[in-house]
Amino acid sequence: MLNIVLVEPEIPSNTGNIVRTCVATGSVLHLIRPLGFSTDDKMLKRAGLDYWYDAEIHYYDSFDELRQKYADKQFFYFSTKGQRVYAQAQFQPDCFLVFGKETRGLDEQLLHDNYDSTLRVPMKGDTRSLNLSNTVALAVYEALRQQGFAQLNPTGHLTKFDT
Repeated sequence: MLNIVLVEPEIPSNTGNIVRTCVATGSVLHLIRPLGFSTDDKMLKRAGLDYWYDAEIHYYDSFDELRQKYADKQFFYFSTKGQRVYAQAQFQPDCFLVFGKETRGLDEQLLHDNYDSTLRVPMKGDTRSLNLSNTVALAVYEALRQQGFAQLNPTGHLTKFDT
């Protein structure tokens, strides 16, 4: 299963949308404090709808705490400053996809220390960045695509079209 890490997220609706993506894909969400909102926030719950209670969510007081707990796992860091495009990475099934706060992204030193594992989403010209929840969705579905969507259950979906 994939692991999504939000380092100090600030906007409740983004986190709520990411909760929904995690439930829909069977991914685990890891939240690094401090959060810029209360987890009781109505906007957070509204964006995640009823998915909030089905999500597997873990909380940490620092990124170092999470990193030490999963020291043997593969980590990728998402930033507009990354040199490699996210689709060039080879995502392992239990890897960690790390995203920073909406206003500042990830810490410069963290990106520097993990240069080869820092990825970006290509954008046109002077575009500053994509919405955090959109970027998470892009990354999650690319990782799942590489793994043949193995963690998703296609039961109930059309397999052929009747005419």
